[in-house]
Amino acid sequence: MSRTAARFTQADVARSIRAAKQAGAGSVELRPDGTIRISLITQKNKTDTQPDPEQEVIL
Repeated sequence: MSRTAARFTQADVARSIRAAKQAGAGSVELRPDGTIRISLITQKNKTDTQPDPEQEVIL
């Protein structure tokens, strides 16, 4: 039983990410069907991953 051909290569992924960064893209999506989607619209409602330094955190 032979393996199927890759839908995209590591070089394709690297090129896509590099181009997305240069264009200021908001996200890059790699789908199982081989589609590579680059979204040039940034998400404005994205939550911060870093807490506010002024905010008190109780654990």
